[in-house]
Amino acid sequence: MDQECVSKPVSAIICVDDDDTEPLSGKPLFHVTLCKSHVSATHLPVPKKFFGLLPEKANVPVILTRGSRSWEMKYYGTHITQRRLSQGWKAFIDDNILNVGDVCLFELMSCEVSLIKFKVQVLRGDLPSVLVLDREVCNSDISILQS
Repeated sequence: MDQECVSKPVSAIICVDDDDTEPLSGKPLFHVTLCKSHVSATHLPVPKKFFGLLPEKANVPVILTRGSRSWEMKYYGTHITQRRLSQGWKAFIDDNILNVGDVCLFELMSCEVSLIKFKVQVLRGDLPSVLVLDREVCNSDISILQS
């Protein structure tokens, strides 16, 4: 189902089809269940468990790819306890019409000191409002297993 997108991503494709899911490649990944703070913010915190796979003490360009579209942003990894994706996160949220309760899977496709690439898949989630208001749901370590 085609939807009109709000802003233009790096690639010229107009919209992402939510029916396009791809098998996982087996590369490292992390997931985020989106909370209100994620969908209204201009950055996304990277989970601490993923710090060791990304450049330390560096700010690196990032490309997020979903389907045939791409978004440029920046990885800020200079802080010892906080690392984040920024400068483009809000465009990614808006272009993909992401909502509270949706889950984003970030699969690390390549990681160099000059460029990081993630393939992102979105699992639409219509969580009950009682769960959405609970910060523990958004910050819990829920595992997603490959079959």
